[in-house]
Order: sequence, then structure tokens, then C-alpha cells
Amino acid sequence: MTTQHPAPLIFEDHGFTLDMTRSGVVTGTIDALADKISTAHHEMAAIESGTIKNPDEHRQVTHFTDRVPYLESALFKDVNQFFEDIRAGAIRTPDDACFESVVFNGIGGSALGPQLVHMALNGPHWNEAALVRADGGLRIYFLDNTDAAGITDMLDVVDLKTLLSVTISKSGSTQETLNNLSALERLYNQQGITFGGRAAAITMADSRLDRHARDQGWLKRWNMAESIGGRTSVTSVVGHVPAAAAGIDFGALLAGAVSMDQWTRNADVYANPAYLLAVTWYILGNARGDRNMVIIPYSDRLILLSRYLQQLVMESLGKRLDRTGATVHQGLNVFGNKGGTDAHAFVQQLNDGRDDFFVTFIELLRDHEQIPLDNDMTMGDYLHNFLQGLTNALHSQGRRVITISLNKLDAASLGMLIALYERAVAFYAELINVNAFHQPGVQAYKLAADETNALSGVLRDFIADNAGFVGTASDVAAIINNTRVSEIDGILSKFAENDRVFRKNTVRRDKDGDQWHYHIDESVGR
Repeated sequence: MTTQHPAPLIFEDHGFTLDMTRSGVVTGTIDALADKISTAHHEMAAIESGTIKNPDEHRQVTHFTDRVPYLESALFKDVNQFFEDIRAGAIRTPDDACFESVVFNGIGGSALGPQLVHMALNGPHWNEAALVRADGGLRIYFLDNTDAAGITDMLDVVDLKTLLSVTISKSGSTQETLNNLSALERLYNQQGITFGGRAAAITMADSRLDRHARDQGWLKRWNMAESIGGRTSVTSVVGHVPAAAAGIDFGALLAGAVSMDQWTRNADVYANPAYLLAVTWYILGNARGDRNMVIIPYSDRLILLSRYLQQLVMESLGKRLDRTGATVHQGLNVFGNKGGTDAHAFVQQLNDGRDDFFVTFIELLRDHEQIPLDNDMTMGDYLHNFLQGLTNALHSQGRRVITISLNKLDAASLGMLIALYERAVAFYAELINVNAFHQPGVQAYKLAADETNALSGVLRDFIADNAGFVGTASDVAAIINNTRVSEIDGILSKFAENDRVFRKNTVRRDKDGDQWHYHIDESVGR
């Protein structure tokens, strides 16, 4: 078997370079997988030909093939025109004021991709800069969880009267997103402010959210395709609307993604960076994800890339069953932050600790600005040299290192990175024979949460009907004939800490020995 490393892959237009020479993977090992690679390539072509590649939900998978048509679509033009009109003041609030801010309410793929794009291309201080810009730019906010802190933090800095609320949910029934929507609608109603004329939705046609938006006379509704999953939706209308609101050239991002799509359709693994990445992951992880994927971009603005890839990789590949129904428990862990910060954080373990990972460094060669230091060095010189030093140190310890470099960070190069990893993940899924495009574990969590929500309802009724009760969660469990003592403890503790009132009763708790005791009291005077 040859011990030669794959040669670096270069895409000159954007300076894209993939260097696998320190990955520990050699061409002989890759060549031994030729049949498996060929089969996986055939399946990738099937995705783009319209084959049902998500059989569990009987759906095609079109995020690769929809990029070019979307660029030329009426929907693309409509989104751009809408935000041009917003900035110009042609679209105004029901009170005839200009919109000043926009909040995007979504979770998972409906938030992570747009957040990545906004942070990467506009930086962390966009909203502060909006206060001094003269171009009518909107301040941008995200609600991406069912946590009251998200809404209250936003309310500290926005005026609801000039806030555009965009709710994003493919299914139109995502509970966390609907919770935020319900809370916002209540806030508007309490203050006597019209919500519909300040609201928009991104969802599938005729979904629960789409019908609600239509019936309530929302300002705008944009429909998304059923065949594009949330975690691969950032190059669709889901990513376009937040990008357009933030003044980002989404056409350039799509063009970068399309250029990577064209390159990564190549059947030759040594000429296809997505295939070469996926095969390397497969080999290094013994075809089971035995090594963690560490993502370290040497760019402050790409700090969200590892979070974005966590969802893309782990939700796509973390599967209990393969496509034959066999139990395989596949997956690939992803973590990371940014360089050189990480050299003073978890890199200590990467260098000296467990050899259970491979690291991918992502470098942007062009500095955001040339800031000179002593000895004719710049800030960027130091950043590059620290990266190279860390690469050398890890390699000297036998650690596996992959390097990706690009000329600069702009919309096109970001689109290239997104498309590269989307295809690498899809190809890896073919190598391990799992469905990358469904998420049964997420559905299982939702069903389990529904059971806990039902138990919460039972406990609310218990509190309402049992003033004077004193006892432990075990005592409550015995009375309501439910064995889930730990869950009962958690729900009652939550109610107690928040002074919740059910009809006229409330619950408090105190520690007695090694247990919490709960007291149900009338709430009068509290």
C-alpha cells in the first residue's frame, strides 16, 4: 500500500486550498475504498436527479439543485425588493413609521445558518453601527429558543412599534418557535400595537403558520420547499430573508455555493474536496465516527461555524439505524471555537491529551485590515504564524490535521464553505449507508417532551385543587398515580421558583433532609 498523501486541492478563483498532507490518511487507504466511493458517488448523482433520498418522509432532497433556479426566481427578486422598500421607507409600519429593527424567530436550521451568515459578513457590532449609518439599515436580532430571557433581552433595546417580526418554521408547527410567536403577539396586544402589519413568515405553503399569517393579515408570507431540510436551508429563502434584511449580497453567497457544487460533482475523489474530506473522516473514524471533528477557523467572524457544523454534521449523521434497518449507532461529534483563542483553551488537550480527534484549521489569508505592530509584523502575520506553529506542534505529536484556506471572507467564499460541508456530509452518509435527511431522534425528543407537558398539566390541576397539601414529589406521585418522581420534582420546583398561580393556589418548597417538600397555599396577598 502506498504511503503517499493526497495532493492539495486548489480552486484558484477564490484561493480555496484543501491540504490533507498532515491528516494521516494516505492514497493507498483511499484507493482500497474505490468501490464504496463509486457507489456513494452514484447515490449523490441520484440526489440531484430527483430520486426520493429521504424515504422515511418520502421526500426528494433539493438543496443542491435549487440554488441556480432560486437565483433566477421571482421569489429571489421579491425578497430583495421587499427589503429595498423597507430601507427606502416605501414599506412602513401601520403607524406610518419606518421599520428600525427586525427579529428572526426560529430554532435549529432556521436560526443557525442565518446567524452564521450575519456574524461572518457583518460582524458582531452591526446593530451599534446601524445607529450611526445613514443607509436605513435594520438592526438584526434572533430568537432561537423557548427561553424568556431571549425576548426580555431584546425588549430592552427595541421599540415594538418599529420592529418587524419574521417567524421561520418549515413545518409551521415547531413548538419553540410558536411559543415565541405567541409571546410576541401577547406583548403587542397588551400594548395596543397592531402585530399583523409588522409580521412576516417563512414556512411551507398552507402550514399552520402560513394559515395563521394569512388569517391575521400579516405583512408578508414567503413559502419554502418541502424538499429542503432546515439544516440545509441557509441557501434558500430561509437564509435569504435575514441576509437581505442585513444588506448582505445573497446572490454572491449563492454564486459561491454554486461554484463549489460544480466542483464537487466530480467523480474523482482526488479532485473533489467534499469527497476527499468525507473519505478522510470515514478512515480516521474507523467508519464509525471514533474520532471527534474539531473545527477551528482562524477568524473571529467565523466563531459560529462550529455551532453551525454541529447541527449539519451531527443531526445528519447521528443515527441509530442504517437504511437497511440494522442498528449501527453512527455519528460524528463536532466541537470547536476559534484560533488563536483556542491555543489558550482546549488546544492543551489536543496537543497532550487523548488522541481521539482530527482538527480542521480554516484560514483566511487576507486580513480584515492591515494593523502594523513592531518588527515590521502585523496582527495578521502573528495570527498566521500562530496557526502554523500549532499545526507543527500537533503534527509532531502525531495528531491529524486538515487545513482549508481561502483568500478572504466574503459572501462568495462563505457560500463555498457551506456548500463544501453540505456535500461532504451527504457523501459521508452514503459511505455509512444512513439517511442524512431525516431526524428521528429529534422527533423522539418532541414526543417525550409532549408527555412531560401532559404531566405538567396534571400537576397544575393538582395544585389548583389541593390547598394545604404538604409533601414530597413521591407523595404527589402516589396521589396522582404516576411513577415519574424525578420529573414531578422538577416541574414542581419550576412552579415554586416562579411563583406560579393556578386558579387561586401557588406552591412553595423547602428543604427537609435530602428532599424538597412542597407546600400548596392560597395565593391571596402574595
